[in-house]
Amino acid sequence: MTGATGRRTGGVQSVERSLELLELLADAGGDVTLSQLASSSGLPAPTIHRLLRTLASGGYVRQEESRRYALGPRLIRLGEAANRMLGTWAGPHLRSLTKALGETANLALLDGDEAVYVAQVQSQHAMRIFTEVGRHVSLHSTGVGKALLALKSDEEVRAILDRTGMPARTPRTITRRRRFFEELGSIRARGYAIDDGEQEVGVRCVALTVPGTPTPTALSVSGPEARITDDVVANAVPMLRQAATELAAELSYQERES
Repeated sequence: MTGATGRRTGGVQSVERSLELLELLADAGGDVTLSQLASSSGLPAPTIHRLLRTLASGGYVRQEESRRYALGPRLIRLGEAANRMLGTWAGPHLRSLTKALGETANLALLDGDEAVYVAQVQSQHAMRIFTEVGRHVSLHSTGVGKALLALKSDEEVRAILDRTGMPARTPRTITRRRRFFEELGSIRARGYAIDDGEQEVGVRCVALTVPGTPTPTALSVSGPEARITDDVVANAVPMLRQAATELAAELSYQERES
């Protein structure tokens, strides 16, 4: 009996450690050395090597010619399935936002150094904003992106901007770091971000994050700037906050059930 329990416990521990390594790979941008994993996880290098070998055999991890480890292609299918489920869970909240506000509602995730849209409910207006689900966008020039960046420390934001730069998408895009960090401070203070024609000319968006999600997640409402007035933003923010709180609770419940 003790032996069986020990084997089960050891198996569970291996699964937990394997998942932790995948999380660390993802957090590092998907490409790290064995020594970096050992430093981040606190696990012995032989243990990490054994777990990575098992993950590699299933296609979840691959070893590059440089001997660095990267996330494997098998995870793409899992990620796509997870995104579809997240879009399904978010659907009722997005539909409620669109019905109440009359504008397009979106759900986006942090994906490396970009944001990716995973769900959307479009406005019924003849003139409406359409963002293709699956589209990746810059963090510094979008409402969802700025909301997601505001979750990170200034040091982490600087590292991201070092990698991506701050290209001007429109004449209104913030391209100077000092000004951008002032913007992040305002976002953190008020709890939501605004894209004021910074990603696309004539488009305005208000966004905020969903609390407590494993992957940083943001909800937004977007539309032509002529309709997304300051009054509409003031009306949208509490609705977005309620939707984010309810979605967070549902995701937490799904996690407990699984």
